[in-house]
Amino acid sequence: MSAAPALFPYEGPAALREPIIAALSRVVDPEVSMSIVDVGLVYGVSVDDRAVHLRITMTSAACPVAELIIGDAELELDKVVPPDLQIRAELVWEPPWTADRMSAKAKWIMGW
Repeated sequence: MSAAPALFPYEGPAALREPIIAALSRVVDPEVSMSIVDVGLVYGVSVDDRAVHLRITMTSAACPVAELIIGDAELELDKVVPPDLQIRAELVWEPPWTADRMSAKAKWIMGW
């Protein structure tokens, strides 16, 4: 059985990997009507004994829905992680987002 390609870097308990991927895949970027995972906005997730750390970006610094997307990501993660873990989302700009980060599915939908 071959492993699925990494959607974004993940460090933490193996048991949380799939639930976290599923949770973030339910978060939609309303400007393009696709999941933030497919758009390539998730730069990484790490889980330690106190928190889930989400590194996320936007397609541009002028994104009018950044707070909405981050809030939705936190809400979805809250549904799948143990209640004793805090959720910490960090908006990052490095490296800058490019269309190369999009999944093959997203590129196909966008006609790229």
